[in-house]
Amino acid sequence: MGAGLVTESNNETRWLSAPEQSAWRAWLDASRLLNAELNRDLLEGNGLSIADYEILVQLSESPERRMRMSELAERTLASRSRLSHQIDRMEKEGFVTREPCKQDARGFWAVLTESGYEKIVSAAPDHVESVRRHLVSLFSEQEFLTLGDMCSTIARHLELEK
Repeated sequence: MGAGLVTESNNETRWLSAPEQSAWRAWLDASRLLNAELNRDLLEGNGLSIADYEILVQLSESPERRMRMSELAERTLASRSRLSHQIDRMEKEGFVTREPCKQDARGFWAVLTESGYEKIVSAAPDHVESVRRHLVSLFSEQEFLTLGDMCSTIARHLELEK
C-alpha cells in the first residue's frame, strides 16, 4: 500500500515503513507459529489443545477451582457459544463439570474436577518445557524480561480500549 492513499475521512494514512512492516509481519509469524507449536506439543504429549490447557489453568487458579462461564469466556477470549461447546467436550472427558449458579438462574459455573486438576498438574511440566524451548531459551534473561515488558504495554493498552 502506497503512502499517497487517503482514507475516507480525508486524513493521510500513516503507512508502515519498510522496517515497521517487516517487524509487524515478524510479530504475526512468530505469534502464529509459536501458538501452533505449543498446541502441537500439548496435543502430542498430553492430549490437550492450547485452548483446553488455558481453561484448565484459569479454573485451577480460581477460588474453589470454579468460574462463571461468562467470565471464563472473557478471560479466554472465546465466544460464549464456542466455550460452551468446548466445556461440553471437556465434561465428557471428565475434566470439568457445569453447575447452575444459584444467584442467577441463567448463569452457570465451570468447575474443575479432580481429574481435570490431575490433568493440568501432569501437563504443566511438559508445557513449561515447550515454552522454554520455543521462546524463553531464544533470548538472554534481560531480552526476555524486555519482551515481557513490551507485551505488558500492549496488554494494558488493549485493556483500556475495551
